[in-house]
Amino acid sequence: MSKFQGVIVPIVTPFNRDDAQSINYEAGEQLVEKIIAAGADGIFTFGSNGEFFVCTPEEKIAFSKFVIEKVNGRVPVYVGTGACSTHEAIEMSKQAEAIGADALSVINPYFMGISDNQLKNYFTMVAESVKIPVMLYNIPKCTGKNIAPEVVAELAKIDNVKGVKDSSGNLENLQGYIDAAKGNDVDVLVGSDGKISAAHAMGAAGAVAGTANLITEVVVNLWKALEAGDAAEAERLQAEIEPIRDVLHLGFTPQTLKRSLELAGYQVGPARFPVTEVAEGIDEKCIAMLDHYGIAHK
Repeated sequence: MSKFQGVIVPIVTPFNRDDAQSINYEAGEQLVEKIIAAGADGIFTFGSNGEFFVCTPEEKIAFSKFVIEKVNGRVPVYVGTGACSTHEAIEMSKQAEAIGADALSVINPYFMGISDNQLKNYFTMVAESVKIPVMLYNIPKCTGKNIAPEVVAELAKIDNVKGVKDSSGNLENLQGYIDAAKGNDVDVLVGSDGKISAAHAMGAAGAVAGTANLITEVVVNLWKALEAGDAAEAERLQAEIEPIRDVLHLGFTPQTLKRSLELAGYQVGPARFPVTEVAEGIDEKCIAMLDHYGIAHK
């Protein structure tokens, strides 16, 4: 049974509006229940939408443990454990395995322009430190480095490297991953919500879709339509993701997504500093988008 399939939701990390912007566990549970009820195939803590880059290792492990306990085996839970430091990524990965994560998502080191050999070494050391499946996470616009398909082909030979998520938005790169994964029992997932249908047609096994925090049913039904070969319904639902994507582009990840969730009654709070509250006039656009989807708002 493959570990990385279907619609995986990179859950936002809910914060309180207190001085510490502490994690709001109650809102976290509310969001988990919403996502599972809507039929998602997995939940992923501390991806880009989970603001891993502004959370401490202790917060990441504590909130991930809470999510794992609340999910209680209903869907797999993936934990983001990548870091600039290989040592930190290994420590995080071991702790995530210990709290019961089903699999790990590991982003490549960012800020530093490391070589392909250094990158291979990083992923190899992290993967070999645990027994659970590992998904490589490629998001070059944020890390400054694309994980080359040739690197994926090498890493795919490691026993527990079982997935690669591509958020490059480059379908040629995605095809390179699909080719590299062939024969290696590695699933390729798309991280660009506007390209889910194209990725499915190329052979992607699933989507890690930030929009599914809010419009879970739309994304889940899109994947079902693609799997069922219902081209007309898939085309309709793929287009139906655009209104929320238009709003998400009005702010930093996940600033406007969290504001939209908040307006829809999920107390996920703001994005963490240095990202500030949404700009003036954004609420109206979020509300118009919620109206489009028929989502009640305050």
